[in-house]
Formats: sequence, C-alpha cells, structure tokens
Amino acid sequence: MNLRRYKISAETVRLLLKERDYALQANVKTKEGGSVPERDAQFRYINNQVKKFVVRGDPAISVDTKKRELVGNFKNSGKTWRKK
Repeated sequence: MNLRRYKISAETVRLLLKERDYALQANVKTKEGGSVPERDAQFRYINNQVKKFVVRGDPAISVDTKKRELVGNFKNSGKTWRKK
C-alpha cells in the first residue's frame, strides 16, 4: 500500500472544509417525545405479575437495568463540521 503522509495544520483543514461548503456547528440538544403508549400497559402487566407472586407468598424483585442519564437541559459542548 502506498501511503503518503502530509503535515497539515488545523487552519488549512478549516479553510479546505469551508471551500467545500462545510460549517462548524454546535451540537444541539433535542427533547425526546412524550411517553410511549405501550408504557402504561407494560407497568400494568408488571404490577399484575407482582400481585400474583405476593398472593402466592413468593418474592417479587424489581431490577432497574436502564442506563442512568442526566435529566434536563444540560450543556452539550462540542462542535462538528457539517454540510451547510
């Protein structure tokens, strides 16, 4: 494989990208939509299962497997080059 290595500055990259109609744009946070309609049905199903276990005297264990994320409009610093 014939690799050519050139040293190039960040300023040269910026100029080349601008020539090709790219612009440096800040990341934008988007708010997710509302609750999924099936979500309430899922909780009702789990609640019914728990009630059945409790009536039989069996243990019911709740496990949270979701990734923890910050809730709210937090800063999302960073920029990327995108086509205008």
